[in-house]
Amino acid sequence: MTKRAVRRAGVILGAVVSLILSPLMSISAAAQQAPSPSPCAILLHGITKDASSMTDIENALRDAGFYTVNLDYPSKKHPIETLAEMTVPRGLQACKKAGAAPVYFVAHSMGSLLLRQYFDQRDPSVIERAVMLGPPNQGSRLGNFLSCIPIIKDVNGPAGNQMGIDERSLPSRLGPVRFPLGVIAGTRSFNPLFSAIIDGNDDGIVGVPSTYVEGTCARVTYPLTHNGLTGSQQVIDQVVSYLTEGRFVGEEVEYFGCGQ
Repeated sequence: MTKRAVRRAGVILGAVVSLILSPLMSISAAAQQAPSPSPCAILLHGITKDASSMTDIENALRDAGFYTVNLDYPSKKHPIETLAEMTVPRGLQACKKAGAAPVYFVAHSMGSLLLRQYFDQRDPSVIERAVMLGPPNQGSRLGNFLSCIPIIKDVNGPAGNQMGIDERSLPSRLGPVRFPLGVIAGTRSFNPLFSAIIDGNDDGIVGVPSTYVEGTCARVTYPLTHNGLTGSQQVIDQVVSYLTEGRFVGEEVEYFGCGQ
């Protein structure tokens, strides 16, 4: 074979190799450039509220790069067990459908009990981290008090009657949390009657001692009312910090042996 023929064969072989490798290199480059999925934050409002009460937190989490699922549920129509089964799976499915992972939760008030109820007997490893705002994790004496008044005992529906501190209350029947949990509690009340009934510093609805549940990693308190927790910029900043960094910021943070 002449030198000219050899050179020509080399050029042809190089072209063939290039044609074969070019698509593979493009696929590899595309794989390297594919964006990672967004983390998913599921928001659960409290009793008598709706998803709009969590809008400020939702917007902040979106700005921080989260895909958000802000759920509505009929808080006064069913017991907590029923509400948990009809609500939490919708959030998980929405995250899965969007391809958003891992999963985080932010729950206000009774929404925290929906989260605990749903994962009480389920594998909680799907939860990366969670923040609870003013959660009645140990129930409230106020719940027992209101349930004894005929005129108002049914105002908050079946779920409202499940949040006392007696053995029949739902918080008393739930086990410890088994996922990384940060709690934010309020210490301001404008209702002296309710505050006289509630144990410890309180937000007008829930006492600070009641916000703790075994497995809690950290807690921070602010001079805010129960309903004021979801709109406070301080609280919102701490929610974003805990979900993104796994910690609250500040010297006032209490830490517990959460075992996570």
